[in-house]
Amino acid sequence: MYCGISCRLRVATRRIYIFDLVSGAGTLKITDIEVIKWHPGAGKNFIYIKLSTDAGITGWGESYSQADRDTQIEAHVGQLARYLIGRDPFHIRHFMHVAHEDFATKRSAMDLHCALSGIEIAMWDIVGKATEQPIYNLIGGPVRPTIRVYANGWASGSADDIAQKAATLTEERGFNALKFDPFTGPWREYVNREELTEAAATVGKVREAVGPDVELLVEVHRRLAPMNAIRMAKSIEKYNPYWFEEPCPPDNIDAIKEVKENTTIPVVTGEAHYTRNDFREIFDKRAADIINPDICNTGGILEISQIAAMAQPHYIGVSPHGYNSTSIGLAAGVHASANMPNFLIYEYFVNVEEVCRSFTSGYLEPHNSYIELPTAPGLGVEIDEAKLSQHPYKPFPPRNIRTVEDERQWH
Repeated sequence: MYCGISCRLRVATRRIYIFDLVSGAGTLKITDIEVIKWHPGAGKNFIYIKLSTDAGITGWGESYSQADRDTQIEAHVGQLARYLIGRDPFHIRHFMHVAHEDFATKRSAMDLHCALSGIEIAMWDIVGKATEQPIYNLIGGPVRPTIRVYANGWASGSADDIAQKAATLTEERGFNALKFDPFTGPWREYVNREELTEAAATVGKVREAVGPDVELLVEVHRRLAPMNAIRMAKSIEKYNPYWFEEPCPPDNIDAIKEVKENTTIPVVTGEAHYTRNDFREIFDKRAADIINPDICNTGGILEISQIAAMAQPHYIGVSPHGYNSTSIGLAAGVHASANMPNFLIYEYFVNVEEVCRSFTSGYLEPHNSYIELPTAPGLGVEIDEAKLSQHPYKPFPPRNIRTVEDERQWH
């Protein structure tokens, strides 16, 4: 609300804070930052960022994590904290700007972007709570009342097992879109014909199990050289997939474009691209039909919103990646997606929903593949820290990284 030069805003603590709408200065200052790594039981550890202020308002964010890389992300947050504490949480854009220019001296890295994303989301949570507004109202207002989601994190076992699980998700949970990776074995660019045939057969079994009306999102995980990606895409076109995700490594945009130009299936890329700069070439070459940036590693709410806006005049849809918790990370993605005219569908990991639901107040529950927009201030969800502490961080054992001898079975 506008009320002249300054505006009196009442928050849940019933204290009144004064914010100068001209200078942007306020009484809020960030006083502490905490990294909370926690173990969901499988897959990877998740990373939450908790920001505290002198006004007693707390903000939550989430940083994307990967196996073997969570401690590096935590270290980045620790270094950034030295420059964040004492700042006004309303100055989101300025902090992100100087973090790239002055802190990182314009050197990019995934781990840094993960750290910054979690901080940025937490700053927005504070701003939303201070103004008593859901975040989507502060970035332009929603263009839709619900967010469509697809289920991921469910496909494992044999092709028959995957098909049965797909049928269960659609029949018992009402999901109308499912994503899965049909490939077995390590991520190799040059696979043999048998592997492609087996993967295509898995897609066919899932299609048969769920019928023609459920969307199938085929994940390739940046595996293949273009010739193999094209061969795979052509072999599954008859199953009418919703998309073909990340067919080739992300550092060769021309390779991804080559696949796009040789299949009728919409091609997706973007989860391994970070910030607007990484997406510029994709848009200039119109190398993909859909992009899937991750809000927890590409820079947060403002950055993913700007990426989506850049995509719109190129007629490129946006389906944010979301291998994050179905608590903080999901909530951030829902707020950003609510404001994107070119949004298509969001990722929802069913394998972590039970544990996330256990410690999240205001949990965003999907019903028949749709999530209603939250109406509470900030992210609209709150964390019960006592319950979260029941899932402490645990290092994962070393992964099974191939040796030279292991290559015998793949060549």
